[in-house]
Amino acid sequence: MKAKHILFVCTGNTCRSPMAEGLLRQMAKQRGVQLEVRSAGVAAMPGSPISRHAEAVLRDHQISERMTSSALDRNLVEWADLILTLTGSHKSHVLRTFPDAYERTHTLKEYVEDDPHVHDDLEELDSLSASVELSRALGETPEASSRQRMIELRQRIPMFDISDPFGGSREDYDATAAEIRGALDRLLDKLEHKQQR
Repeated sequence: MKAKHILFVCTGNTCRSPMAEGLLRQMAKQRGVQLEVRSAGVAAMPGSPISRHAEAVLRDHQISERMTSSALDRNLVEWADLILTLTGSHKSHVLRTFPDAYERTHTLKEYVEDDPHVHDDLEELDSLSASVELSRALGETPEASSRQRMIELRQRIPMFDISDPFGGSREDYDATAAEIRGALDRLLDKLEHKQQR
């Protein structure tokens, strides 16, 4: 069976997404789940080193691979079977730039959410967002009813952002890493469950 390709996306690809990448790669290996994992940033400076605190967090988890930042581009989007962003604004950026990837793009926390009502709302919101972006791209004005429905859905859907430790203390990075690890555990449970079907 082909390894699933997972792409994590954050802002600069120096804190959250590289931590998610390194942690998932290690956790998947420990659980025997075949994955290929990469990360990128919507505003990354390619080749920049990851932050020293992110590197220290990974080192504490016995992850010593050298990581540098990558910018999100069409090649990475096409490579990915699943695009997991660290916040809703990262997801919106991906959907605006690559609307054809909307079925594969989720925030990490929403993807592992197990409330079916929340998933129905998210699916409707993603579909509406994609059609609104398509209308704009074609120079058309999106329907007012679609925009209104998107507002209603956004108010109802819980917040799925992973906290940003950028510029914070080592403790902030540890807290973010713990938040990411909790979501990655649920992600691996979900992927294993899908493989067993």
